[in-house]
This record gives sequence, structure tokens and C-alpha cells, in this order.
Amino acid sequence: MRIISGNMLPYVIQGIVYGFAAATQPGPFQAYLILQTLKQGWRKTLPMVLAPLLSDGPILALVLLVLATVPGWLVQILEIAGGMFVIYLALQAWRSWRSHDSIPDGAATMPSSGRTVFQAALVNLLNPSPYLFWSLVTGPILLTGWRQAPVNGISMLAAFYLTMVAACAAVILLFGMTRRLGFGTTRIMQLLSTLALATFGLYHIGAGIWAWCNRT
Repeated sequence: MRIISGNMLPYVIQGIVYGFAAATQPGPFQAYLILQTLKQGWRKTLPMVLAPLLSDGPILALVLLVLATVPGWLVQILEIAGGMFVIYLALQAWRSWRSHDSIPDGAATMPSSGRTVFQAALVNLLNPSPYLFWSLVTGPILLTGWRQAPVNGISMLAAFYLTMVAACAAVILLFGMTRRLGFGTTRIMQLLSTLALATFGLYHIGAGIWAWCNRT
């Protein structure tokens, strides 16, 4: 018996790639995790990787509620816009990688006293990136997969969060060992994530244009 069907596999792959990208791209939540790791060690920071599971629920529900009520052609436009947004993220990540900027701008303004999963979840909830990411990129993919077969959407969602939690944990562990490993491994992760973002950004721009040109 095959565990993953051919129709499900593309959604699993996209969930893995975007989950990895979401975890390793510079942003307020990542800065918070890095700062907490450098301040109080990886053991106390590691539980904070579960924060998106708490904060993304309301974000995801709101985004999918809006996307489910819009016509198909608008979802195609959103896919094109999402591809452009992903390309923008890739360019930002590339600039960060070239400038050796491992901790994004604004990291110093992140809360210094937050030590709980709920405080980390609040940081993520107030971060605009998840709203943009789910409304422009992963939301339309999830909705398309769900309309084809609910298991496609569920598998994409599961792959996304499993990968994101695992990658965030890896980032925390890596920064917990920075004195021994340096930032080389983190830079490799950022470069791989940047290349993945650029590839999928171009893919979704092309897919959105193709669907628009062949709409009935």
C-alpha cells in the first residue's frame, strides 16, 4: 500500500520546502529565537519552536476564510502575486547572505525578557510575515490541494509545520553551538533556502500565468 499518492506528493514537497524556508529566512521570530538562544542557551529556547503551532491557528483560519470566498481567477492572481512575493523574499535573503547578516535588522529591538512559548507565539502573531506568507503563497496552495482532495491540503499543512518546527529546532541548536561551529553552517542553510524560494517563486508565477491564460 502506497502511503503517499502521486497527487499528494507535490503538496508534501511544497510543504517541506516552504516550511524549511519559513524557518530559516531572517525575520522577527527567527531573531527572537536566535537572541534567546544566545542569551539563555538552546535547552531553554528549544520549546519555543512550538510557538507557530499556537499563533498560526487564528492567522490560517482568517486567511482561508477569505480565500474560500473569492472567485478562482482571483486565486490565480494571488498565486502570481505570491510568486513575486517569494522572489522578493529570495532577493532579501540573498542580500542578507552576501552581507554576512545572520541576525536580521531589528533584532536588537526584540523583547529580552520573554522566556515562554506563549511570549514567542505573541512575537510571531504580531509579525506581518505569516499573514503575507499564508495569504499570498501557502494559503492558495493549501486551498487548491483541499479542493482537489482534503488529504492533499492536510498533507501539505502537516509537512509544512513538521519541517518548520524541525528546522527552527536545528537553527536553535546551531546557534547554541556557534562558539564551536561558527556561522558557516547557518549560511549554508540560508543559501539553500534562498535558492528554494527563488525556484518556487518562479514556478508559481508561471503556474498562475498558465492557469490565467487557460481559464474557461
